[in-house]
Amino acid sequence: MRITSTSCICPVLVCLCFVQRCYGAAHHGSIKVTRNQTKHIEGETEVHHRPKRGWVWNQFFVLEEHMGPDPQYVGKLHSNSDKGDGSVKYILTGEGAGTIFIIDDTTGDIHSTKSLDREQKTHYVLHAQAIDRRTNKPLEPESEFIIKVQDINDNAPKFTDGPYIVTVPEMSEMGTSVLQVTATDADDPTYGNSARVVYSILQGQPYFSVDPKTGVIRTALHNMDREAREHYSVVIQAKDMAGQVGGLSGSTTVNITLTDVNDNPPRFPQKHYQLYVPESAQVGSAVGKIKANDADTGSNADMKYTIINGDGAGVFSISTDKETREGILSLKKPLNYEKKKSYTLNIEGANTHLDFRFSHLGPFKDVTMLKVIVGDVDEPPLFTMPSYVMEVYENAKIGTPVGTVTAHDPDAANSLVRYFIDHNTEEDRYFTIDASTGTIKTAKIFDREETPWYNITVAASEIDNPDLVSHVPVGVRILDVNDNPPELARDYDVVVCENSKPGQVIQTIAATDKDNSANGARFHFSIDEGLSLNPNFTLRNNEDNTASILTRRRRYSRTTQDIYYLPVLISDGGVPPLSSSSTLTIRVCACERDGRVRTCHAEAFLSSAGLSTGALIAILLCIVILLAIVVLFITLRRSKKEPLIISEEDVRENVVTYDDEGGGEEDTEAFDITALRNPSAAEELKYRRDVRPEVKPLSRHHPSSSLDSIDVQEFLNQRLAEADLDPSVPPYDSLQTYAYEGHRSEAGSISSLDSATTHSDQDYNYLGDWGPEFKKLAELYGEIEPEGTT
Repeated sequence: MRITSTSCICPVLVCLCFVQRCYGAAHHGSIKVTRNQTKHIEGETEVHHRPKRGWVWNQFFVLEEHMGPDPQYVGKLHSNSDKGDGSVKYILTGEGAGTIFIIDDTTGDIHSTKSLDREQKTHYVLHAQAIDRRTNKPLEPESEFIIKVQDINDNAPKFTDGPYIVTVPEMSEMGTSVLQVTATDADDPTYGNSARVVYSILQGQPYFSVDPKTGVIRTALHNMDREAREHYSVVIQAKDMAGQVGGLSGSTTVNITLTDVNDNPPRFPQKHYQLYVPESAQVGSAVGKIKANDADTGSNADMKYTIINGDGAGVFSISTDKETREGILSLKKPLNYEKKKSYTLNIEGANTHLDFRFSHLGPFKDVTMLKVIVGDVDEPPLFTMPSYVMEVYENAKIGTPVGTVTAHDPDAANSLVRYFIDHNTEEDRYFTIDASTGTIKTAKIFDREETPWYNITVAASEIDNPDLVSHVPVGVRILDVNDNPPELARDYDVVVCENSKPGQVIQTIAATDKDNSANGARFHFSIDEGLSLNPNFTLRNNEDNTASILTRRRRYSRTTQDIYYLPVLISDGGVPPLSSSSTLTIRVCACERDGRVRTCHAEAFLSSAGLSTGALIAILLCIVILLAIVVLFITLRRSKKEPLIISEEDVRENVVTYDDEGGGEEDTEAFDITALRNPSAAEELKYRRDVRPEVKPLSRHHPSSSLDSIDVQEFLNQRLAEADLDPSVPPYDSLQTYAYEGHRSEAGSISSLDSATTHSDQDYNYLGDWGPEFKKLAELYGEIEPEGTT
């Protein structure tokens, strides 16, 4: 099958079609399909032979953006099997088949029914096949071919990044690169000149130029000055078809700003300035401003002001305001119109950031002259000294002159001055001042030992203008007078040991004086000469404001004399000298060999016998604890004496326990011990104490003779019978314990337990027969009277 294309029929495109066909052939060979094996058609037997070429064609081309009324002819398919009788049917499948591309199934002509855009899709892949119209069987195998969309110049170049904003330093050399712009064209760059773009400048000449191929924008003039013109708007055009007529174009705007460089030196607007400053201006205050103009901006306009010479360089100073770039003139020293009425200053303003590329433009600094006029102001009085220090002796009489302050009017009028003291503190009231002369006098009598220094404030004002007042501090020192005698530095406790030796130092004393060192620093100690010579102690002056007390004999005795008195006279070195007398008390004490005091007579005894507060508190605390223990013990004793039977309604078995040791022979209240210890000693039975009896027991009395002969067993049986038959006993068993030790001896009991009954029942006469050892006992219990009784 052959495919023929009529896309090159147009005379204008003959050459292009020829090139395209050659290009396609170069890349795709001859675009022939050769099959070694073909599909087996139904009903046919496989034939093994070399098939001959069935399809021969080149690529199809179709122009984009076709706007004609009829479908655009693309090409023709033809099979060698087609005899022209219409028996062959052509079928087209693939991309766009049936929608964009249609085929005449009889002739094989292919048409494009829609306008195509190469920028959206550059080619289409389709499949062609020839079949027998009668049998619908393929005559040849299916083959693939491509329809390419042929480009036309339908897209203008575009600047995707515009508009542009860029800067370039002023005073740049010609040809300095500013920016490179790039335009893109959507047309096919491999076909013709549709995508070949050239650049040109539409606006911005003669300041800037553009490279037509690369789009690089450069400066076109020398020394472009920012101060002359800062902003430029440059329009760049990009045109395809290599800039030929009929090509499409696009443009963009480039905004170029010249940045500043330090190419302009500072300049003062005037060469001479004049400034008025009143003489009352305060030191450190700003008194004026000055500024040099600089056409540059930013750091290129920064400058520094200095005073380079002039007679006011030591009186004024200048600094730079970083924000306004002004020079601030300040006062370093006070002005005085009466002394100097004007000053001349030479002020220089210079750039701080220099660019040496432009040093040929001249020195980047400027100088101007400033004349300062000092204005006269009515000033307050001026004291001759900034402060005064005066002296006066203590104890001086009231009205004693202390000193004089002096002030004068600094103005040319030289007005009279009036003085007074500001009574702001209590100290200001201790002095007076003469309003005309300024002489300060005392207003009270001072004591240096009480207050050695006073601070007052003296004010001075003009008589013509009392509102102008100046002040000055005055210090008054109170001078010392020897008016205080010396005295002992403290109360001394002087002790002398009994075993002291002659010449032994027992105490060193010192003195003090309220006066200062000029009138009392040198002390002299001595024993009062008005008394007779002291045989016991003496005093030695140490020449260092101290004195030592020494013994004059060998031994001292507390028993003979325990206290000695030593009068001491102390004098100072003042003018006139003052002295005082003090009496030292010296105690005699017993000491160890090493000199340590062991005891000192009565005071020592009292001290050893005395008790400290802590010891007394401890003793009282012990006494209180003992009393508490005794009270607790008594309380527990009383709480234990409870009735044996707690409740009459308690019918349980009860074992009565007597946990009581008794009160001895004198205790007759607890129980009848005779009934427990000796059955023969009980003359009568007693009622039970735990219940109140209503019926008397069966047997109350027993003859004395029967008790002597009764056995313990019978006694217990009788008690048991009485307990069983006695209706007054409780209805529960009661355990009774009788601590009987057996029959009594024939000598009888000498216990006093039964002496509480009756003396007539006992016969103690037999005690007299026992011998002299029991004579005293027989006298106590028997009828024998002691010898010597009348």
